[in-house]
Amino acid sequence: MGKWSLARKPGRTLGVLLLLLLGLLVLRRLDWYHLVPVWLRNRQSGLQANGPRFTLEDSTFWILGGSVHYFRVPREYWRDRLLKLKACGLNTLTTYVPWNLHEPERGKFDFSGNLDMEAFVLLAAEMGLWVILRPGPYICSEIDLGGLPSWLLQDSGMRLRTTYKGFTEAVDLYFDHLMARVVPLQYKHGGPIIAVQVENEYGSYNKDPAYMPYIKKALEDRGIVELLLTSDNKDGLQKGVLDGALATINLQSQHELQLLTNFLVSVQRVQPRMVMEYWTGWFDSWGGPHNILDSSEVLKTVSAILDAGSSINLYMFHGGTNFGFINGAMHFHEYKSDVTSYDYDAVLTEAGDYTAKYFKLRDFFGSLSGVPLPPQPSLLPKIAYEPVRPNLYLSLWDALQHMEEPVSSEKPVNMENLPVNDGNGQSFGYTLYETTIASSGVLSGLVRDRGQGYTRLRILVENRGRVNYGDNIDDQRKGLIGNIYLNDAPLKKFRIYSLDMRKSFFQRFSVDKWSPIPEAPTFPAFFLGALSISLSPFDTFMKLEGWEKGVVFINGQNLGRYWNIGPQETLYLPGAWLDQGINQVIVFEERMAGPAIQFTETPHLGRSQYLD
Repeated sequence: MGKWSLARKPGRTLGVLLLLLLGLLVLRRLDWYHLVPVWLRNRQSGLQANGPRFTLEDSTFWILGGSVHYFRVPREYWRDRLLKLKACGLNTLTTYVPWNLHEPERGKFDFSGNLDMEAFVLLAAEMGLWVILRPGPYICSEIDLGGLPSWLLQDSGMRLRTTYKGFTEAVDLYFDHLMARVVPLQYKHGGPIIAVQVENEYGSYNKDPAYMPYIKKALEDRGIVELLLTSDNKDGLQKGVLDGALATINLQSQHELQLLTNFLVSVQRVQPRMVMEYWTGWFDSWGGPHNILDSSEVLKTVSAILDAGSSINLYMFHGGTNFGFINGAMHFHEYKSDVTSYDYDAVLTEAGDYTAKYFKLRDFFGSLSGVPLPPQPSLLPKIAYEPVRPNLYLSLWDALQHMEEPVSSEKPVNMENLPVNDGNGQSFGYTLYETTIASSGVLSGLVRDRGQGYTRLRILVENRGRVNYGDNIDDQRKGLIGNIYLNDAPLKKFRIYSLDMRKSFFQRFSVDKWSPIPEAPTFPAFFLGALSISLSPFDTFMKLEGWEKGVVFINGQNLGRYWNIGPQETLYLPGAWLDQGINQVIVFEERMAGPAIQFTETPHLGRSQYLD
């Protein structure tokens, strides 16, 4: 493995120059190119596939990567997580770019706050890390619809991940905006991005042979000049190879490593080998076990991958959290939505704490580096706050009168096609369908994903997460799909409420709208309480024992869903989102409220299952 070092250049002149550079950094945010020392600006060859190995500026280069998704980690903690990645002996950061979060409404882009992709990439550069960017447009990533915006589904003929005109026109507009941000961050422009991935695991989808060449050309036409990669698992590798892009593999076992490596050699001959995703754990689904992978098994497989002459990326190094409603789902034999935690049993925990995997991998990578690794950053403190007992309440039915006028429609309308959000439909949350019925009887219809009926016919439908992987992503519209029938007769004249529960949603509920909690609350309902913090806030975990299913909001931030079927039993609450003083706590509960909201210093992830 190549070793990198910069000779020291002592002297007063260098000191003055460094101070000047620091001053410029503090005063303003400059173009990255101008922050690179002159003797590093003349970058020519970048990351290349030269025979059986990677080279960077003609020197052998091993990619030792780790995945961290900026959109799953509070921005205030990005530095902490990347310092821990660097201290583990890794040299490369990989991250996805979620289209659905960056373009929530057609033509309206958001790269601010926790979605500031450029700031995340520049922070990695500041720490001496290289970056492999995975911009999609589809990313899988256990995120709603694989990162594709739900407004694409307004088109009844939409064919996602193909060269269908309605899809490529949207991709082109998105890439026009995104790549203008990415291009200056590339290696040849003085930035840290050394490679860019073309789409994601397309071989297992493979519905249009023209699609991957289209995405590759879309990247190149917009100025992407670094090494292009594809990434596929065992189900798609054979069909995922793309001319002009280096194929990489995704796997978890040593058995898969041998099979997939043999295939790569057969199709790519003498080319560098890379495991783009070595799965350090796995995600969890509601109602299932908490998946874990033994740390000794992880170390053995990582060692085997490098012994086989392959570069590696740890997916995930740090998983983070599916804050809000962004989680995805799987639907093969049955529908299963992903939990709020994206802990993934990764190298760092959901809260960024060290694991046995971290210590073993740090020792292993340290033995390869030839130089001492950076010191491990201290852990962020945790605290168990005093329980919060909500004292105010607002039933959903009472809340309706304070909401925007509902949509009136002769027939039910699915979430994505509701005339809300400037014509972009509803992406996340709940939708309430209301109509009047003249008699009792048997209801029938197609509800996605979960509906509850009430006396005046009210059907509250929750989008629990659109499928993010598989061949049925075109069929992910949510809400009531088509007619709903009573005794085989279609119901008419609906009033439809969009309950997306964004920050603006709660601004309608001023203090005078709330009431003391009755002995027998009417559900679904909102419960309001206050968390008082006298000193600097720390991370904590919320435990809703006695509550059944709902969503928690702290100071307007949506922490995500809870559900007593497990396996997740606590919600991660970052201290960075808390204030010294009074913090507003709102719980939306569907069926049964507990007496209090408890806090703990450690997460509870329920019963565990070891991965084979």
